[in-house]
Amino acid sequence: MEDGKPVWAPHPADGFQLGTIVDIGADSLTIEPLKQKGKTFLAAVSQVFPAEDDVNKHVEDNCSLMYLNEATLLNNIRVRYSKDKIYTFVANILIAVNPYYDIPKLYSSETIKNYRGRSLGTLPPHVYAIADKAYRDMKVLKMSQSIIVSGESGAGKTENTKFVLRYLTTSYGTGQDIDERIVEANPLLEAFGNAKTVRNNNSSRFGKFVEIHFSEKNAVVGGFVSHYLLEKSRICTQSLEERNYHIFYRLCAGASEDIRHKFHLSSPDTFRYLNRGCTRFFATKDSDEQIPQNRKSPEHLKLGCLKDILLDDHADFTRMCVAMKKIGLDDTEKLDLFRVVAGVLHLGNIDFEEAGSTSGGCAIKNQSSQTLDHCAELLGLEEEDLRVSLTSRVMLTTAGGTKGTVIKVPLKVEQANNARDALAKAVYSRLFDHVVTRVNQCFPFNSSASFIGVLDIAGFEYFEHNSFEQFCINYCNEKLQQFFNERILKEEQELYQREGLGVNEVHYVDNQDCIDLVEAKLVGILDILDEENRLPQPSDQHFTDAVHNKHKTHFRLTIPRKSKLAIHRNVRDDEGFIIRHFAGAVCYETVREENALHV
Repeated sequence: MEDGKPVWAPHPADGFQLGTIVDIGADSLTIEPLKQKGKTFLAAVSQVFPAEDDVNKHVEDNCSLMYLNEATLLNNIRVRYSKDKIYTFVANILIAVNPYYDIPKLYSSETIKNYRGRSLGTLPPHVYAIADKAYRDMKVLKMSQSIIVSGESGAGKTENTKFVLRYLTTSYGTGQDIDERIVEANPLLEAFGNAKTVRNNNSSRFGKFVEIHFSEKNAVVGGFVSHYLLEKSRICTQSLEERNYHIFYRLCAGASEDIRHKFHLSSPDTFRYLNRGCTRFFATKDSDEQIPQNRKSPEHLKLGCLKDILLDDHADFTRMCVAMKKIGLDDTEKLDLFRVVAGVLHLGNIDFEEAGSTSGGCAIKNQSSQTLDHCAELLGLEEEDLRVSLTSRVMLTTAGGTKGTVIKVPLKVEQANNARDALAKAVYSRLFDHVVTRVNQCFPFNSSASFIGVLDIAGFEYFEHNSFEQFCINYCNEKLQQFFNERILKEEQELYQREGLGVNEVHYVDNQDCIDLVEAKLVGILDILDEENRLPQPSDQHFTDAVHNKHKTHFRLTIPRKSKLAIHRNVRDDEGFIIRHFAGAVCYETVREENALHV
């Protein structure tokens, strides 16, 4: 870097700004911004990077930049993004930036044909290029391949996963029904496993690994979906601007009058499991008019429908029904799925009150009698069995009296509310398991020579209140980051050294210490949690204190009051902890609440 040459210097809002060096100090540089002539500021030498001669010129592969650094990489992506070129290579890694609107012909059938059989780099960067490289490597190396789709919530992971699946089944399918079924499975999985969050209107609240299996002749023969980490807390409560899973709203908006009457459905605001979050439907002007007024919440009537080019609750209900038919679900099974969804909604509306007896238990309120009846009917249970299960728990004696004697212990109101919510989570979780099982049954295969797997997990995330589920998601992302570091950075550099290439060593932050903090034997957070569960009287405070005491000097862990966010500084030291992840610090709460990290 020389005086007068353009450089990238830090900027508080934009990340970097163009400027020129006007003075060089011992460990800092004096920079004059190009857009603010006459003004200067100091910047550390390590935070200033050389800029390209023409900052408005862009390249398809960041490795082609004269100066490859954080600032030039970001600027190249920004310039390309402004020209609707949302994909950029870094060697065989593809960076994708979500455009949040439909770019004409970017994913057309013609585009699919263009990328078929073409080597990486011969055509502009595209997700189809990565999919085709995976296929060609599988074919040549006779080895299964995997594509990892990672990024923060709302980055476009799920959409790009769908494009990969569509490309592989269209380009290398047999043209039979199986290819269409693999693609049609996505709308069904999204209906039951995706939801509106503050960052993303169609956020996947579960992780999935989709395998496309190929024959000896390298043609698609079937598929398989593995899923994990379904966000169960969302079933019972959501933040103000967020929604529950799409299926609940689609059923309320799109179900026929017959289904609505049979399942006792109404507007979203009438259900406890929906009315604490956003109760508006996604719709267009036309589809909003098709939704009867008595199905719309006061919030929807006042503010209007939510808008997203990819979402429409009324139309998506119809599309989902078509997808169900295409993957082999008949009308009876379809109604059974809807019946359980409606049953979960009614379960949430059951209220309890003190029983007023010496037992100290509780009873279901008279106002909830009809709701209890609807719930039992929809879930295929006897009303009295459901009533007893919600207001009492069963204990088996292990000592004293006759061993194995069953004792019913009445529940207090708070305990009954927790039991109701736990049942709702368990029922919906089993329902989701069943949906995935039925999806897998719709594209079976007898034998497979190899497969291409596509990993799509929930991105790194943090909210005002972070639960055990965010903890698991972020831990998973830590492991992915380590895999990336090992495979892309460490192993590549070792290869360069063995071959005697004079390439400068790339320094990166090793996150093994953060992973050990979570998973190490005896002292890891997960082992401490297991140990707490074995105690006669486990408690949130004791667990949290144990975490802090065993990691007093750990760089990655600190107490909530050291957070930069005021809301986290209000959390007591024995109510949570902060972990410094590779992507940022997150405060996890450990108190016994619906969204807490607890024993």
